[in-house]
Amino acid sequence: MSKTLIRHATVEDADTIVALVQALAIYENEPLSSVKLTAEDIRRDGFGASIRFEALIAELDNEAVGFALYFHNYSTWEGRAGLFVEDLFVLERARGHGLGRQLITALAAIADARGCRRLDLNVLDWNPTREFYHRLGIHHKTEWLPYRMTQPALARLGDAADPAWFPGRPTRL
Repeated sequence: MSKTLIRHATVEDADTIVALVQALAIYENEPLSSVKLTAEDIRRDGFGASIRFEALIAELDNEAVGFALYFHNYSTWEGRAGLFVEDLFVLERARGHGLGRQLITALAAIADARGCRRLDLNVLDWNPTREFYHRLGIHHKTEWLPYRMTQPALARLGDAADPAWFPGRPTRL
């Protein structure tokens, strides 16, 4: 019988997380060049002075084969924080061992323990795991449409901000 484990990621998992994100890109039919993430990004933003995300690692027989990367958001209507799952992924060869379910239940336990009122995530419309989420009581929101702005449009719009409103605007990274 295979041994499964869900654990909090550590700084030593930085390279593993990058490799799993690259595997996720392949699963989503995206070119590897679309993944800009580096191990240094993981170390800085997940374990540095200003934590921007947390992650869980899924192991099968002591090998990292999946992950969930998440962070807090905030609901003005609920007046409470929520948990946003940026990515949840298990390598194809490790599927069927319950690791996806263990990851999502661990996230639900974290959210509940922290007083979060909701857990949010996005799923591609073609992803067969949508039915898995439905069975767990995670529902597709049809009335909300996702919008996104990326660089360089983000920088152009930010440059239009009134300098008096944002004095000493930091330089871009």
